[in-house]
Amino acid sequence: MPRVVATCSSIRDFTGGLALFDVDADTVPRLIRALDARYPGLGEHIHRKLAIAVDGDIHQEAGDIALTPASEVVLIPKIGGG
Repeated sequence: MPRVVATCSSIRDFTGGLALFDVDADTVPRLIRALDARYPGLGEHIHRKLAIAVDGDIHQEAGDIALTPASEVVLIPKIGGG
């Protein structure tokens, strides 16, 4: 199962303090849906506020990125610009 690492405290507000957990999913959108089912409201928070790094590659949008059982998914704040 892909391992999810939460790097910012806003995620821990949804997860009851957890910063590391495994999620059974084979794509990023499925992972986000699974997280939202487990932690209501987290899915929308991810879409609005967070970027996703999959195995070291940062994505500002979730897209249809494939995951493997060995994938590491890191949830990080989106990079703002101006």
